[in-house]
Amino acid sequence: MRKSLCLFSLAIAAAAAPVTAQKLGQRTAAPEQSMAGIGQGSSDAEIAQELEAAAAFPVGTLQNPIRVAGPEGERAYLARLRCADNSLPRIGAQKPGGTGAFGNVVDLVSADCGAAAPAHADILIDVYQEEHVLEAAPPGFRLVPR
Repeated sequence: MRKSLCLFSLAIAAAAAPVTAQKLGQRTAAPEQSMAGIGQGSSDAEIAQELEAAAAFPVGTLQNPIRVAGPEGERAYLARLRCADNSLPRIGAQKPGGTGAFGNVVDLVSADCGAAAPAHADILIDVYQEEHVLEAAPPGFRLVPR
């Protein structure tokens, strides 16, 4: 009964609230204003600052995700990844890992080396870095040459 009363009160409050409807075909802003900034990438100076800030953190972290060009780049990078004993890590399923240092959603990939170092690590990969191939490995791992 109490829940129904709350819902009824909310419905009445919503109905009483003033509605400011926009007429069909009426603009809310000039096209130039609406389109400002769309399609403009970061400047070279901004990119350099982002890269410099990321370099202060270990590779494969949220603050410095591994930058690769697309899903193919991710697969190629992980195929080159080796544990400390030169074995291939067992790669788990990828999951969303949050927003990385470069403003993109990153993939969280688990890498398991078993008894070898680094044993287990969660690696974050940014696949939205076109034409980029990182040549560094996360701590405890190494990359084989291409």
